[in-house]
Amino acid sequence: MELALQSVKFLTPVSKGPNTAAQTAAPNSERADLRPESIQDAVIRLAGNSQDGIQTAGAFLARLAGRSEHDVMTYMTIPATISGGPSIFQVRIGSGEVLSAGDEADFLVAFYQHSYQDHIGFLREGGVLLYDSDNVEPNLDDKRFFYVGVPITGLTVEALGGTAKDKGKNIFVLGLISKIFNLDVEKLKRIITEKFGGKDESVVNTALMAFQAGYAYPVGNVLAKHYRFEHIPRASGRAQITMDGNQALAYGLIAGGVRFGAGYPITPWSSVMETLRRELPKYGGIFVQAEDELASVSIALGCSYGGYLAVTGSAGPGISLKAEAIGWASMAEIPIIICNIQRGGPSTGLPTNVEQSDLHQAIFGSHGDSPRVVLAPASVEDCFYLAIEAARIARKYSTPVFILSDTSLATRIEAFDEPDLPKLMQNSKPDLTPRQTHKPYPIDQVTQHVPPGTRILDGKYPLLAGLEHDEMGHPTGSPKLHMAMTAKRRNKLRKLAEEIPVPEIYGDQEGDTLLVGWGSTYGPIHDAAKMARENGEKVGALHLRHLHPLPNGLEKIFGKFKRRARYCEPKITSFTKTDGLTFRVKEILDGVFKGKSFLARHIPREGAEVLHEAGAENVKHLKEVVPQGVG
Repeated sequence: MELALQSVKFLTPVSKGPNTAAQTAAPNSERADLRPESIQDAVIRLAGNSQDGIQTAGAFLARLAGRSEHDVMTYMTIPATISGGPSIFQVRIGSGEVLSAGDEADFLVAFYQHSYQDHIGFLREGGVLLYDSDNVEPNLDDKRFFYVGVPITGLTVEALGGTAKDKGKNIFVLGLISKIFNLDVEKLKRIITEKFGGKDESVVNTALMAFQAGYAYPVGNVLAKHYRFEHIPRASGRAQITMDGNQALAYGLIAGGVRFGAGYPITPWSSVMETLRRELPKYGGIFVQAEDELASVSIALGCSYGGYLAVTGSAGPGISLKAEAIGWASMAEIPIIICNIQRGGPSTGLPTNVEQSDLHQAIFGSHGDSPRVVLAPASVEDCFYLAIEAARIARKYSTPVFILSDTSLATRIEAFDEPDLPKLMQNSKPDLTPRQTHKPYPIDQVTQHVPPGTRILDGKYPLLAGLEHDEMGHPTGSPKLHMAMTAKRRNKLRKLAEEIPVPEIYGDQEGDTLLVGWGSTYGPIHDAAKMARENGEKVGALHLRHLHPLPNGLEKIFGKFKRRARYCEPKITSFTKTDGLTFRVKEILDGVFKGKSFLARHIPREGAEVLHEAGAENVKHLKEVVPQGVG
């Protein structure tokens, strides 16, 4: 399926008058000559304060997209302080494959003056600014955008009554957007009812009233086009599900056979905890909120020792506190899954922003030679499947397995094909079958523990400790045995590397540049590679899900490219950033093709000047000539 970004022509302004703003109340009747224009892709950014519920409204849009067989990806920022503050929620909906949340917005909703000022630079030329005219005064002399002013706050209060103040304007805006994009109103109402169904009936009724008021507003009098997303049947034929990365991770752990776990709350891991606390009892399991991080990992290790693969998790600061017990797990060779939902650091750092800065901590963050496996999901869907893979590896190799997710994946909502659960669900019951004899730490084999209570017919029961040990687990200070056991623990990773498939290369199989990434950078990197190739560059992209050990055979792939981002040699360069925001496609392209912006590299200078001087009138033409990446 082709990426939707190839043929997007969206929301070019239709009014060329000196003042395209609509700041007064619209007439009672809406224009009857509007016909929805079919579109394949749109990026909608809601900008306000965290108290306004814009995350709720954006999530409704995302879940509707999933239920309507569209692809969707979201992006959000929330303040780190309890008092709240500026926040955004961005939704990209497409009729084709959507790999990134979008470099630019086609449609910006500004609730406040600071929302307008902080985010107008993100709105693409020719895009639509929908603003609350009760709170926002845009610069109407800027002719790059199409302005639609609606008294959102006042109309919400009017619809819900004076006691509502401005609560509910997020749902009012949802109604406006639903009208503009011809969304399925009945499905949206069902989603709203499901969301608030557990609350008092008045809450549901109030939300539906706000939605209906927004939907009924005659926005067609001030916006001369309505839009409708094209429907392209999905090739798989399977129903879609919609969820965020932390939910997908939790359900993947359950499908992988995890039935026990323990943790301590920390952003952005906490929602994994909450999902497991709610869901595990349905499968005969339990999740314990411990008194601190060290206690939580120790409780989880006790569950794993008892024969039930367990999970613990945190963000970077909490993983630091778990380090001692994770080292014990490496020495005792106990299977356990450790989820690190990464955030900006160090210390409390940027607790609600994204970084992938815990890679060294995951691989090397322990005392002594303490091998562990490190995996990183590439998408929300991959959070589900990689959790199953983590459970498989932890059991097979009796080892700690880290899952490195991050804030972007944790909070991002995507739609993907419903997993075939009957085929995926793993048996989680411990095997208590009697053994004639059991040696837990054979030098020449991978360790496999038996659950406590298993009968050993020869009467020689094994021991388990954090001290160096012989093959039966008895403590030893033998230099020879310590060398042998250290090699044994390390060799597990070598065996795993032999079975990991080499990642496929996206784009050119050899050439000038190979973009190598991991984690949530998957989408922007692939969009960047696609855009570069469309402009004549010899570029490939390779994404790693198994970070430690790396799969065998990568060196053969790297040798086919002149530039690549791994292994120490002069021609290799690294492109990183520390602003706490997800990568944009243009950032990657500008980082690879240094010195000029990517567009300036491939558009004649006079074309770029025309874009700057003539504004939105030329945007459509340039989009047809030069792919813009998104939106």
